[in-house]
Amino acid sequence: MPGESPHAKFARALTTEEKMLVTLRDELYVGSWEKMLQDLRDRLKGRPYIFKLVSRIEEDLVRIEKLQAYELRHKVNLADFLQETA
Repeated sequence: MPGESPHAKFARALTTEEKMLVTLRDELYVGSWEKMLQDLRDRLKGRPYIFKLVSRIEEDLVRIEKLQAYELRHKVNLADFLQETA
C-alpha cells in the first residue's frame, strides 16, 4: 500500500498465530512480553499445563522472541499497527 509505514507492512505480514500472540500479550499479560514468556516457560517446566499444548508453546516462544525483538529494535507496539490492518 502506498505511503504505508514499514511497521504497518510488518504487522500486515504477521501470521495468524503471531497476530494472536500480540493480542494475547496485551489482553492477558498487560502488554508484557516478559510476563507472557515466563508463563509459557513455567508451563514447559512442568507447572500446570495441558500436555498437548507443549509443542504449541515451544513454537509460540519462538514467535514471541521474534515479535519482541522487532518491537524493541523499532521502539513500536505492534498492536497499534494490527488495528490499522483489521
